[in-house]
Amino acid sequence: MNESSAVQPGATAPDFCLPSSAGKDICLSELKGKWVVLYFYPKDATSG
Repeated sequence: MNESSAVQPGATAPDFCLPSSAGKDICLSELKGKWVVLYFYPKDATSG
């Protein structure tokens, strides 16, 4: 992701899907109306 397409703090998160621990994909859009915590740490496991 380049700087111009990065999500800014306070902005609505774009929809995305990730595998759950049960092996089923779950999408952010499926959680609409529920409490969700998103934590981004782009420098994880890097030298920066």
